[in-house]
Amino acid sequence: MAEQHTPRSLIVTLYGAYGRERPGSLPVAELIRLLAVLGVDAPSVRSSVSRLKRRGLLIPERTPDGAAGYALSDDARQLLDDGDRRIYTHHSPQLSEGWVLAVFSVPEAERSKRHLLRSRLARLGFGAAAPGVWIAPARLHEETRHTLRRLRLDPYVELFRGEHLGFAATAEAVARWWDLGAIAKQHEEFLDLHEPVLRAWEARDEVPAREAYRDYLPALDSWRRLPYVDPGLPAELLPQGWPGERSAEVFARLHALLRDAGAQFVET
Repeated sequence: MAEQHTPRSLIVTLYGAYGRERPGSLPVAELIRLLAVLGVDAPSVRSSVSRLKRRGLLIPERTPDGAAGYALSDDARQLLDDGDRRIYTHHSPQLSEGWVLAVFSVPEAERSKRHLLRSRLARLGFGAAAPGVWIAPARLHEETRHTLRRLRLDPYVELFRGEHLGFAATAEAVARWWDLGAIAKQHEEFLDLHEPVLRAWEARDEVPAREAYRDYLPALDSWRRLPYVDPGLPAELLPQGWPGERSAEVFARLHALLRDAGAQFVET
């Protein structure tokens, strides 16, 4: 199957992987050069940068030599910093950590915010426990707080921490709160696409910088969505043969093998 990477998503991934390490802005010409390696044309880069600017994630900033460039906004840095904890940190969740509940009520006159709130909670990895009540592992509460404040949705939400006391068994309830089959399918798709890439790299003796960047950035762009789709549930609540651990291992090995070599290509 072919994998779809939007120019906008690749730009965010590029800034997250390499752009934060550099002082100042990334020149537009450099963004175009780096995305061309992945088959993205210059007009698509420019239009995607404009959209990210309108969303407040990129801010225009001239480079020291006066060229047009863009830097991350403070909101974008917070977003990426929160994401790092999911994307690069392997966590073995325990049932004893408990849950965070988001209980919300939005007036009918502001129903658009109700839709935004539901979609954002879903993108953070929450499952729907009941109308107006969403649930996630407790460790996600700080990122949830940051996100709701950034989107000015916090006046409509109360957050609670607690444990599940029944009446259904927690594993049964979890299977209602999340579509575990759909989540497993996304892990399997990641493995189908990127596990062969890993095997090919591990059979090589050298890691050329340009090729490492070409394979690493799409893998990261794919992987960084999965820790949001999959909230990271304790193993005892998941079906047998859950593919999440395997996909996390494949990404971790690709990251260790290719990330720094890719950085060499970006720097040159």
